[in-house]
Amino acid sequence: MKNDSTKKRHHLQFYPAYFTFPALAIFVLFFAVPVLAGFVLSFTDWNIMRIFEPKFNGLDNFIYLFTDDNFLLAIKNTIFFAVFTCVGIIVIGFLLAFALIQKLYARNFYRTVFYMPAVLSLIVVGIMFSSVFRMDGILNRTLEAIGLASWCKDWLGDPTTAMLCIIFVQIWKWSGFSMAIFIAGLQGISREYYEAATIDGANFWQQLRGITLPLLTPSFTIVITMNLIGALKVFEQLYVMTGGGPGYATQVLGTYTYQAFSKGLLGRSTAMGLVLFVIVTCASLLVNNILRKKRWNCNAQEERSLRKNCAYCHYRNCVPDYFCANDDYGIWLLQIRCGSTAVSPHFSDRVAF
Repeated sequence: MKNDSTKKRHHLQFYPAYFTFPALAIFVLFFAVPVLAGFVLSFTDWNIMRIFEPKFNGLDNFIYLFTDDNFLLAIKNTIFFAVFTCVGIIVIGFLLAFALIQKLYARNFYRTVFYMPAVLSLIVVGIMFSSVFRMDGILNRTLEAIGLASWCKDWLGDPTTAMLCIIFVQIWKWSGFSMAIFIAGLQGISREYYEAATIDGANFWQQLRGITLPLLTPSFTIVITMNLIGALKVFEQLYVMTGGGPGYATQVLGTYTYQAFSKGLLGRSTAMGLVLFVIVTCASLLVNNILRKKRWNCNAQEERSLRKNCAYCHYRNCVPDYFCANDDYGIWLLQIRCGSTAVSPHFSDRVAF
């Protein structure tokens, strides 16, 4: 009887693991195996002519890539695209979130309108803006209508403007998505912090620097990581709009890898994919390491300074209870505890504005 009970208990403990098997099988089959196979094949001369007879060639693929000016230009364009799109998306998304968190008429309607581009297909967006930026497109017609015909050009056919147009499209599409994440973060910040700061004389910019930005660190981490990864892997809308041209002006790692694969250079294109994988992984780890939320403990001197104005015990029993801090903005102690009583100390006791 006891053995039956033990077996039943073990069965119940193991039962939820059954639900992980389908997801685990899909992950292994469609992610782990291709990644491992790609890692191995990147060190071969695998091509369409010998698709079943790849030969090991060591580091030849990587030596070729890093001595190829076009590949190095693709890396440069990819980084340029990722940096400027991330900055634009973060700035515009934060400003939209900050504006639409206020009590505005029809703010839910505006939130929906700004978020809508994020649900559109990348192919659809690429085709739509290709018609906007072409020589007889909406943009040039608008410039002609307002007397700026001299500004008209083939925006996607000019090497100096093609990448800027694609950056604009990326920012237009994903700013609303970042806005939604920032709105969620702003709604999670208690109004009590702002009220306490206002009582202590903190102005808008001091509250933004000392309360809003530190408490939005998790939101910034999500937004930067997701947009950086997406920008480094950009392919669809860029391929639809320019195909990497004119010339190599908008060539990025995604389009260059696709072109090598289309030529049957399977081993070399796999090596390009491996380089992109390493870049994305390193960028993600670096961003998460820099923006990881930190919680700080007061040292002894700061703790004595905080206790001295406690009206309950006059710095005999009160201890730090809850901290929210960032070393770029200063330490902000939001609450101390005096015995069993929660105390909100004055901001002037812990931060010099």
